[in-house]
Amino acid sequence: MDYYLPSKYKYQMYEKVRNVETQCKWYSVCPMKYYFEAGKLDEKWVKEYCHGDWSICVRYHLEESGQYHPDNMLPDGSIANDL
Repeated sequence: MDYYLPSKYKYQMYEKVRNVETQCKWYSVCPMKYYFEAGKLDEKWVKEYCHGDWSICVRYHLEESGQYHPDNMLPDGSIANDL
């Protein structure tokens, strides 16, 4: 049985689900989250990797394989000496 749900609510529900599914599972404990919230990291990193295509994030793959990586390593694998 289908229930009627106005399209604006369907869209809001879709966005909520989509955002959960596209956020990297490591984001809540990732230094990138800390740096971004502290104003030390540009939003583009979080949008592009953490809430975007996290599957291309070097940090993600290193974390998944249990390999060490420094906190100041950016998602593209480069090291930010200013962090």
